[in-house]
Amino acid sequence: MDDDQPKSGSRQRIDKWLFFARVAKSRSLAQERVASGHVRVNGKPVRQPSHQLKAGDRLDISMPERELILVVKLPGERRGPYEEARLLYEDLTPPPVRKEFSPFEQGVRPAGAGRPTKKERRALEELRAPFDGDVD
Repeated sequence: MDDDQPKSGSRQRIDKWLFFARVAKSRSLAQERVASGHVRVNGKPVRQPSHQLKAGDRLDISMPERELILVVKLPGERRGPYEEARLLYEDLTPPPVRKEFSPFEQGVRPAGAGRPTKKERRALEELRAPFDGDVD
């Protein structure tokens, strides 16, 4: 077996694993994420992309849009399709909390409150017209 290929139960660099598990689009992006402190292994922050992972390690990964909690099952051998990549981990990420928005936050208008009609537009223009000082 080649030295580059991990053996079952062996350790693997965290940046390589994140790339193989399709958490990062490239190894360099995985290295940046680890080096910037966005990855914790078993509750401890890791800043070295060369940190070795083994099966059973818990990863807490801070992504811009969500927080991932993954448990490493296997080391990766290659960056394959999603179906192959998801066999490398168990996803413990809680489902996202659905936030209720007020009508103002949603940008939803009440029925009939769309564009003003020609009559309503003229009335608005009359209200917005500059005051000329004549009171009659």
